[in-house]
Amino acid sequence: MSGFIGEFFGTLILILLGVGTMASVNLNKAYAKGANWTYVCVAWGMAVTMGVYVAGLLGSQGHLNPAVTIGFAVFGYFPWADVVPYLLGQFLGAFVGAALVVIHYYPHFQASPDEANGNHVGIFATKPAVKNPVFNFLSETIATWAFVFILLNLGNFTAGLKPFIVGMVIMVVGMGLGSTTGFALNPARDWGPRLAYTILPIPHKGGAEWNYAWVPMVGPLVGGILAAGLQFWITY
Repeated sequence: MSGFIGEFFGTLILILLGVGTMASVNLNKAYAKGANWTYVCVAWGMAVTMGVYVAGLLGSQGHLNPAVTIGFAVFGYFPWADVVPYLLGQFLGAFVGAALVVIHYYPHFQASPDEANGNHVGIFATKPAVKNPVFNFLSETIATWAFVFILLNLGNFTAGLKPFIVGMVIMVVGMGLGSTTGFALNPARDWGPRLAYTILPIPHKGGAEWNYAWVPMVGPLVGGILAAGLQFWITY
């Protein structure tokens, strides 16, 4: 139960701050509208940092990400018995975090009547800069592989200042590898908010683009498993 609670609230904070940033830079009448990619990457990095701190203090290992949980479990770095509670916490936390963003920015959604004004699924989920499913999948796989491989070499990344290191990793992955697909790196980060965008009564919303959603689900999972497999091969 502590794992579920930690992952739920940690992922909620991650999405509240991260998706909140995307609403702020996209929606009409928000002060940060039009802010640049560096702003976005720094904000997502700090969102992950704060989520990891919350999760760690509430008793989980601060994964906040099915690609981490499943990748770790496949190669014995995490017990399979805890996988389902972690995944439930991650996906539910992501959905609730996105729902809070809807409430927080509701007047701004009302003031943004169409996609041209920034009211689109990209606030909540990821979209490719150039739509090419094969290369979009490879981008998510490579970026997540790098992220998870670094995590595996940080040890307990909820301890001390290590959550800030995790946030810095997110920042540099976003800056170096994220501008192709929006760097989901995390199936829960994409699917929880995408579902919220689909079913919640958001003013003037467009399509949720579920035809693309397999990329931020499958790519990160493959990348996480490959990273854990490489770590296992090197160390054992």
